[in-house]
Amino acid sequence: MQPRWLLSHARGYIELGLLAEAAAELDQLPAGSANGDEVLGLRLIILREQGHWIELCNVAAELVRRQPANAGAWITFAYATRRARSLTEAEAILREAELRHPAEATIQFNLGCYACQRGDLAEARARVDAAIALEPLFRAAAETDPDLAPLRDRPSVS
Repeated sequence: MQPRWLLSHARGYIELGLLAEAAAELDQLPAGSANGDEVLGLRLIILREQGHWIELCNVAAELVRRQPANAGAWITFAYATRRARSLTEAEAILREAELRHPAEATIQFNLGCYACQRGDLAEARARVDAAIALEPLFRAAAETDPDLAPLRDRPSVS
């Protein structure tokens, strides 16, 4: 079967939530097509949904290496690293990502979550406020994200 059809099938299976089937389609790709950026992007989705954090770290790291301008790859790399390794390593990834993507709200929000978990509520508040300024939808996320519970428990001084 042609690679474009396998990729199409994989995307369709992902949309249906059939992750094992999507992965099986990608596994059928010929060697020359199996590691393209589009394939890595689809694998990111599958691995994230399956909670395969270590493998997701590896795939996301490769995608970041290939596409440093892809903020989503950095965010996924940090997300997986936090779950597979540590918050400290994930934070280091996002601090590097921030240098490349200073206006990316999700990076600011996640750095706020990490700061909150480290107990640095001042930095957490500044990061979350920056995320909300960039993307107002983060206001609702800040009200429910469990990482930010310590921040919500201590209202800001205005």
